[in-house]
Amino acid sequence: MERIGVLTGSVMMEAMNIMQQCDRRQVKNKYGETAVLTSGRMVFIVRHGLDPANYILPHLINHRANLLALKDLGVTEVIGINSTGSLKKSRPPGTLMIPDDFITMASVPSIHEHQAVHLTPSLNEAVRRKLIAAAKSCHLDVVDGGTYWQVTGPRLETRAEIRMMANFADVVGMTMAGEAICAQEIGLGYACACSIDNFGNGLAERPLSMEEIIAGTRKNARRMARLLEHYAGAAAAF
Repeated sequence: MERIGVLTGSVMMEAMNIMQQCDRRQVKNKYGETAVLTSGRMVFIVRHGLDPANYILPHLINHRANLLALKDLGVTEVIGINSTGSLKKSRPPGTLMIPDDFITMASVPSIHEHQAVHLTPSLNEAVRRKLIAAAKSCHLDVVDGGTYWQVTGPRLETRAEIRMMANFADVVGMTMAGEAICAQEIGLGYACACSIDNFGNGLAERPLSMEEIIAGTRKNARRMARLLEHYAGAAAAF
């Protein structure tokens, strides 16, 4: 049975009842150990971990172990649910975006250690179109296309960095590019849905706080849960 993998943040655990009812297990592979939640065709990984007392910071997430765990469990396509900051005032908090490209100047993990393999990174267009169709089916407005800029984290960006990135991208986050590249390297179709939960540093009148960012993520989480439920429902029809 082909499965759908979902990589998401911690807040989605509160928004999706199915995640609270999943079976929990540990999956080991050559890159490490990953906690996964399974329910029928759906396999969830909370990228920051299931234990709030041992929160995995963005720059410490083991993307290689996570993606290989999904593949080992029969996953063929992967959806990333990503909380992001807006780089443009025309993309206010509350916007949902299905990006079609990404930028990262930071080092990202690779499954290749002893081979000269030069991948041309991309997001999977078939999975992207399914996300857009799922959004339409549940009457969610989404922006079709856009560029995600990945930074290393866990710190936020300076105002000068936000101004520079805004020339080339629409949103900024800390996880998607690493996931997308590892997924592509091991043959998994990957695309993501971004909730824009806050303005980047300098676009709002006062500096961001983590409390405001988390509040924005919670506000959008219910809509992201609807999107996933419709995506899974459409896949089950085939």
